[in-house]
Amino acid sequence: MRAVDAPDRPGGGADTARVSDGAPAPDAAPGALDHTPVVARLSVVDRFLPLWIGAAMTAGILLGRAIPSLGHRLDAVQVTSGTSLPIFVGLLVMMYPVLAKVRYDHLDSVTRDRRMLVTSLVLNWLVGPAVMFGLAWLFLPDLPAYRTGLIVVGLARCIAMVLIWNDLACGDREAAAVLVAMNSLFQIVAFAFLGYFYLELLPGWLGLSTVGLHLSIAKVAETVAIFLGVPLVAGYVTRTVGERARGRQWYEEKLLPRLSPFALYGLLYTIVVLFALQGHTITSKPLAVARIALPLLAYFAIMWTGSFFLGRAIGLGYPRTTTLAFTAAGNNFELAIAVAIGVFGVTSGEALAGVVGPLIEVPVLVALVYVALYARRLFSRTAGPEAA
Repeated sequence: MRAVDAPDRPGGGADTARVSDGAPAPDAAPGALDHTPVVARLSVVDRFLPLWIGAAMTAGILLGRAIPSLGHRLDAVQVTSGTSLPIFVGLLVMMYPVLAKVRYDHLDSVTRDRRMLVTSLVLNWLVGPAVMFGLAWLFLPDLPAYRTGLIVVGLARCIAMVLIWNDLACGDREAAAVLVAMNSLFQIVAFAFLGYFYLELLPGWLGLSTVGLHLSIAKVAETVAIFLGVPLVAGYVTRTVGERARGRQWYEEKLLPRLSPFALYGLLYTIVVLFALQGHTITSKPLAVARIALPLLAYFAIMWTGSFFLGRAIGLGYPRTTTLAFTAAGNNFELAIAVAIGVFGVTSGEALAGVVGPLIEVPVLVALVYVALYARRLFSRTAGPEAA
């Protein structure tokens, strides 16, 4: 949501909303908070973002229903097991402008903030999977396939769409880039082990039914490298070459405004394609979707709210608190769907749970963007530079 921009803080985030062209508002004082109502600060496009996203979801589902063979055609070419080329293109277009905005020479101020880094690791790799495990068993004790699919979703920490939600909510872009990169590395190392722990080891200790999950670490690494590595390298090269050729002022005031809209275009395109691929599955099993949706709604509410107030409690400013909350609440549904399809099959209940993930996550996290912008008033008395 970008309407007013304050000068960037040392950590790279701004403590007030951004304009769509990324240029500073001349009258904004450093560290000052804009108390203009949230809706009034938004551009026309951002103000109706939920409408655009809802329309994209509806269009995708209708396309999938109207053209039954569309899903097979879109899924014919894959860049990694279970993930189609059209999805990859959409994610690339969506993530590239956000990563091109990152000031990579400011990342050291983020990596020195041990409070945020340690808290993020704990939330993403200890709390998040445990919360999803508990909710899956609480809400779906009689549906093992859907339960397993949800647990897999909980293990796949977000490395893609979180950049969009963080940027819309005026989080710290540099912090988001660092946390996403950190999650990616942990995902490669820990995903397979955590799958074994939450699907076999822990249920066995608790006397619950177990499920075998055999994953290739190389395949997880390949998926992460494709979805994060390509747009990350593209964004870094664009900023480095652009600044060297024309300077930072030209880059941020002239080039970025032209690139920024493509993040929204990529998001809407990705949603259309995703729901076109899975629309038939979603509409043919409405009761199953409703059962899967309940623990997901509880998960997003618990993780985002808890992380947001935890960030404030440990003394983070609004930008990094927001980044902490969205990185903790979001999930890498691309990886979760790919794993579920690869291990359990495309028509499995586990795969359906993965598909329902973005159906719930997208509108919920859009709503939480508005909640975050509204909650910025909680930081009005402590709005200062992020402590490193």
